[in-house]
Amino acid sequence: MNLLWLGIALLLLPALWIVILPLRRARALHDAQQAFEAEERTDAQNVAVYRQRLASLEAAHARGEIDAARVEEGRLELDRSLLEDTQARRRAPLRSPQAGRLLVPLVMVALVVASLLWYQREGAEGDLALYAVHQEVRNSPDGSLAMLIERLEEQAKRQPDNPKVWMSLFPLYRDGNRGRDAITALERLIELEGRQPSLLAQLAQIQFFVANRSLTDEVQALVDEILGQDPRQPTVLGMLGIHAFDRARYEEAIDYWRRAIAGFDDPGSAEALREGIAVAQQRMDASSDKVDALQAAQDGPSLAVRVGLAESLREWVAPNDTVFVIARDVAGELPPLAVERATVADLPLEVTLDDDDAMAPQARLSRVAELRLTVRVSSSGEATPQPGDLIGEAGPVMLGESDTPIDVTIDRVVE
Repeated sequence: MNLLWLGIALLLLPALWIVILPLRRARALHDAQQAFEAEERTDAQNVAVYRQRLASLEAAHARGEIDAARVEEGRLELDRSLLEDTQARRRAPLRSPQAGRLLVPLVMVALVVASLLWYQREGAEGDLALYAVHQEVRNSPDGSLAMLIERLEEQAKRQPDNPKVWMSLFPLYRDGNRGRDAITALERLIELEGRQPSLLAQLAQIQFFVANRSLTDEVQALVDEILGQDPRQPTVLGMLGIHAFDRARYEEAIDYWRRAIAGFDDPGSAEALREGIAVAQQRMDASSDKVDALQAAQDGPSLAVRVGLAESLREWVAPNDTVFVIARDVAGELPPLAVERATVADLPLEVTLDDDDAMAPQARLSRVAELRLTVRVSSSGEATPQPGDLIGEAGPVMLGESDTPIDVTIDRVVE
């Protein structure tokens, strides 16, 4: 700042010199004018002409060419003409060259004060203070982000109407996970700069993240206002893409992000959105494959099985014993086609077997036309049959032959 004031002083010196210059030249101009007026002979020439005309008038009277009345009339006219010429050329006396000296210092002071006031109003003193803060923190051995924020907050108190203060604080708050402070700084900046779409978009974005990536009523109102002014605003479109992505609306997210890329001038932001589009496309494809698989399972064959336990074997089992419902091919050449698990406490029960219950991709209900059903109760929970397990069987059963459940009763003990 000292260099600034020194520069202003150096610029004022030539201006003050120009103010003083007429005063320095006053004496020479006064003397020259006075000498000019002293040497001027116009009045003497007028008197000589007057006398010559008067002599001519008297000579004409002596020759008898005019009478005395005419002579007297001509003399009066000559007197009047001489007086008029003399009066017209009479000049006011020259003022002293020292006159007005006191006004010069007043003009100089007024010039300095007016210059300083104009600079205070139109100059960039506040911006220079911000620059000094950045330089101080950068050159300080203890310089840190916290120190920079502290210095800028001091400047915000000193010059709250300087938008560049809030423009500097906002990204520091945002990147420092101080969302509420970032919102406050940005709202103050909008008050000073007006509701520009770019500023409103940043406000909507920070409020969106502070609200855990939710479109609150406040955020939605900002989005509507922004898109009403600029339907292609990239920051808002990118945020809407994130909101759609979080809710698995991948096609919608891709559309928002593609429109946002067209409005971004920053290559880094555009590249980040392209990566997001790639991830959304992968998830959309995976979701489509899952839906196809589920649809295929729903469209494939299924078999309803109703399982019961013979009364004579109830004392052989405990409520927590495992119940396996197994479907196999009639020839017994494939792994189990479908397996469901339950407990004795669930009996009697009804289950539906389909391709989702397969244990191997190559062994599904849809691979066979008929099958055998085995229901086994295991106290150990082992998949391999053990002596003492209880068992019941049914089949062969034709798939799709009947819509009614197939009854299987657990009625014997494995030896």
